[in-house]
Amino acid sequence: MNKQDLIAVVAEAGDLPKAKAGDVLDAVFEAITKSLKKKTDVRLVGFGTFSTSRRKAGKGRNPRTGEEIKIPATTTVRFKAGKGLKDAVN
Repeated sequence: MNKQDLIAVVAEAGDLPKAKAGDVLDAVFEAITKSLKKKTDVRLVGFGTFSTSRRKAGKGRNPRTGEEIKIPATTTVRFKAGKGLKDAVN
């Protein structure tokens, strides 16, 4: 399922025009993104939790040349599925 498919499902379920459903989804994604930028977890009870995690800097190897390279520290996004989502999938 891609974003357009999700918009169609939300529009049908909410009895909304697709443009309005698209705006709603964009607002949800924007709110999640803003919270994660502030390093705040987003907990959606029954669905799951979005959080950030800091990945340390390290060393790696260029697979072509074998040369050692530095890998910078980064912030990654994590998602942990909630019980409701796990139960629905199983």
